[in-house]
Amino acid sequence: MRFVVQVCKNASVVVGDKTVGAIDKGCTVLVGIGEEDTEEIADKMLKKLLALRIYPDENGKTNLSLADIGGSLLIISQFTLYADIRHGNRPSFTSAGNPDKAKALYGYIIDKCTEQGFNVQCGIFGAEMHLTLTNEGPFTIVMDSD
Repeated sequence: MRFVVQVCKNASVVVGDKTVGAIDKGCTVLVGIGEEDTEEIADKMLKKLLALRIYPDENGKTNLSLADIGGSLLIISQFTLYADIRHGNRPSFTSAGNPDKAKALYGYIIDKCTEQGFNVQCGIFGAEMHLTLTNEGPFTIVMDSD
């Protein structure tokens, strides 16, 4: 499982001409789900994500978590995080999870974050989406379950 975590001032996702998710201060999380991923792996990734101290305190040190600042999450499914470009110039996505499994795990991730009291917005699994965000810092972290 792979997460690209971006600290943002605001973010939104549009499908067609409709905004389907938008947040103010928080994180945009691009989620890639691999063929070997499970709910247990998702739980470990979420535990780490939600505990990350990536927001500045009153002294400018990164000591605060998403919960500490009352931040929101915009969670976007992105199978292209499993692109393999080792051979040739056209990416292969054979390591990405099959769509049914990936959709179920994506829903699981959203549900777990919501259960923990976070304002969670999301894209639409499998849709062509347009993501806009104002990255703060910029502060971006790549998390990989491997």
